[in-house]
Amino acid sequence: MINLITEFCHYLASEKMHEKNTIDSYKSDLENYVYFLENKLLIEDIKHVTTDDIKKYLAYMKKVKYSASTMSRELSSIKAFHKFLHLEGIVKENVAIVISTPKKDKKLPTILSVEEVMNMLNLLNDDGPYNARNHAMVEVMYACGLRVSELVNLKISELHLTSKMISTTGKGSKERLIPINDYASKILKNYLIEHRPKLLKKQSSPYVFLNNLGEPISRQSFFKFIKKLCLDAGIEKEISPHTLRHSFATHLLEAGTDLRLIQEMLGHEDISTTQIYTHLSKQKIKNVYNSSHPRGGKA
Repeated sequence: MINLITEFCHYLASEKMHEKNTIDSYKSDLENYVYFLENKLLIEDIKHVTTDDIKKYLAYMKKVKYSASTMSRELSSIKAFHKFLHLEGIVKENVAIVISTPKKDKKLPTILSVEEVMNMLNLLNDDGPYNARNHAMVEVMYACGLRVSELVNLKISELHLTSKMISTTGKGSKERLIPINDYASKILKNYLIEHRPKLLKKQSSPYVFLNNLGEPISRQSFFKFIKKLCLDAGIEKEISPHTLRHSFATHLLEAGTDLRLIQEMLGHEDISTTQIYTHLSKQKIKNVYNSSHPRGGKA
């Protein structure tokens, strides 16, 4: 069966054009699977594997406490392997086709408290074009809940600061209008008037946030800046630029904003995606209760 895994990996490389890391992941998953078949179920020929045998492997993974995401990835590899075996005529039937993928664990996104966000914002200043640009980017992202891709690709034509609105094109090329508060608008105007021309260097660009070459700043550059800003603010959470978007939504919800309005501002297609923030708010209530109530957290 190990030889069949090797054939499958060649197929992934030559026919599916998968990257080496992806192929290595398939190989590792399938080696674990085959080891179980040969050593636990004493099956030596792949033709003798049944749907029940695959279910036994899933049950084994659950017993030894594999995470749902790991089980899902393992099963995906097994299903792809058995599909390949059937297509190649090595087996008469694809015994994995009827097995459904287990649900992945829903991980709550990391958010910052209002105090943590304020600590970050208080460290920002407009001393020079780069600081002014970074200040404006953080203020706009937290004020409007933009995706980082929307932020770095924001264009001058999408700013409607007189109306205190910005427009952006999100997933699925869908445009949406988002309000921007007075303070963020003021910081953004200062960057645009006083500092952006210095980054342009007599060039022209439709983009709002520019690097030292007068080109749009990259996601990676902004990510590095946010990481450093959090460290400087004494925040030890694992964060990303998206953390500001999550914090924007959660803080609005905690302030009583209707979930449908938050959905519209975030550009979520489905309200169920936005509902993750209700779970975050409930978790915060639990944490406050457990830390504040005389009996909180006591068995």
